[in-house]
Amino acid sequence: MADASSPVPTDRMYTSDHEWVRLDGDTATIGITDFAQEQLGDVVYVDLPASGASIVAGEVFGEVESTKSVSDLFAPVSGEVTARNDALDDAPELVNRDCWGEGWLVEVNVEGEVDTAELLDAAAYADLVSD
Repeated sequence: MADASSPVPTDRMYTSDHEWVRLDGDTATIGITDFAQEQLGDVVYVDLPASGASIVAGEVFGEVESTKSVSDLFAPVSGEVTARNDALDDAPELVNRDCWGEGWLVEVNVEGEVDTAELLDAAAYADLVSD
């Protein structure tokens, strides 16, 4: 259930797999939601693609490992990774502490049009996790 102290930000779109994407022109910043990090528990390792790697919307682009499980990360958009959050290499707990900010995962130069029909707005995502 979405925690009232951590509302779903309205400046991004969401996947039903609990990733978020914030678009700024052709640049997309991707992370996981508060619901996802809460379900995972303490994040101990994040496996992310290198800069220059291509990711494809709907396909796995990395993993998040916690004390409970390992979960695949699914790309909300297609494009080339232009930055990865190297801070997570030494401090993966940033995903737990600030999933909406410092715990971001990758930045991507978006290729083509973003299929917003496959993404949820904040209200739809909040409804999804409140069930």
